[in-house]
Amino acid sequence: MMNRATPAILWCFLFGNFVIGFGVLMIPGSLNDISHDLQISIAQAGFLITAGSVLMCLSAPVFATVLAKHDRRKLLTWVMLWYGLCHAVCLFMPGFQEILWVRVLAMIAPAIFTPQAAACMGQLASPERRGRAITFVFLGWSVASVLGMPIAAWMSEVYGWRTVFGTLSVLSFVSAAWVWWVLPTGLLPPVMSLSAWRQTFVSKPLMFTVLVTVVSSSGQFFLTAYFAPYFKQTLATSPSELSVLFGWFGACGLLGNMLLSRRVDRMGADRAVNLSLLLIAVSMVCWSLGTSLWLAVLVLTPWGLGMFATNSAQQARLIHIAPALASGSVALNTSAIYLGQAIGSAGGGWLIEHNGMNQLHWFGLAGVLFALLLSLLAARATRRDRRHASV
Repeated sequence: MMNRATPAILWCFLFGNFVIGFGVLMIPGSLNDISHDLQISIAQAGFLITAGSVLMCLSAPVFATVLAKHDRRKLLTWVMLWYGLCHAVCLFMPGFQEILWVRVLAMIAPAIFTPQAAACMGQLASPERRGRAITFVFLGWSVASVLGMPIAAWMSEVYGWRTVFGTLSVLSFVSAAWVWWVLPTGLLPPVMSLSAWRQTFVSKPLMFTVLVTVVSSSGQFFLTAYFAPYFKQTLATSPSELSVLFGWFGACGLLGNMLLSRRVDRMGADRAVNLSLLLIAVSMVCWSLGTSLWLAVLVLTPWGLGMFATNSAQQARLIHIAPALASGSVALNTSAIYLGQAIGSAGGGWLIEHNGMNQLHWFGLAGVLFALLLSLLAARATRRDRRHASV
């Protein structure tokens, strides 16, 4: 296959994933101001994360099938325009319920953009460069954690959450224009037929891999969804200190993803996932030691290195297992990320309502360790399938 993954397309998708990631991650960074401004509890404000995640979880595989025959240039352009428009409308909504509904509708965009961008890379990149191309465009999520989370936290604390939403709208419109400018017409990844979906769902390696994403994401979001209120309650962080924590966490995420992008094709996606999960577990084991700002920075470091690297390696892992099923398996994995976020944010909100703020990390650790076990089972199932195929 000729490598048609040009630098312009790679950077366009990286920026698009940054905008998508900023939109998803800005809510945890803005929870304090949303709660205060709309006069609701932290757990209620966290429902913005839960409800949006449920929508993204349910719709990603549906859209992968329904929109399979649509030109990706037009589709992804309209998706980013929708993302920007919905968040612009949120600025004028009078109360939390109205904002919630519009925000949920906006989450159609992440359900489509991220998996379809990865599927496009699976089609455009040559096999020997596929893993690196996919992890490169997924760096956008890491950049969102570096810039998006701390900027959202700082802007919401200083100027209010509406400023954050307005910024996202502008970035979405820029991304839409960029996609339209650089993406070729007629780009159509393989259509997911009913037969292809059946192959995906009966594949033990694929299903184990997707389950890893569900469990690891839910474990992490017990805590990540509530970073802002947690650090404000336990460390009395100022807006600038909260931005430092988010910025460092994101910088580690970017570094971890960059290191992964360079090595994933050599070390193998299975091993990359396992290493990333172990790093996250280290942070959760040491979580209670973060009793000051700088100790919290230190404790966050392994988690940051592993968080986005895990997601990138999982995408590459699925495409390596079955390239022809990538459009569906990556969409399912995207659903798994958001299902995990919904489970984790809902569970974390319940714990906070029952005075369990200081127990969040133990629930997170249980999820990550279970995900590691599932990852080992996924790798074994993959090896078994390949042995059978070679016979």
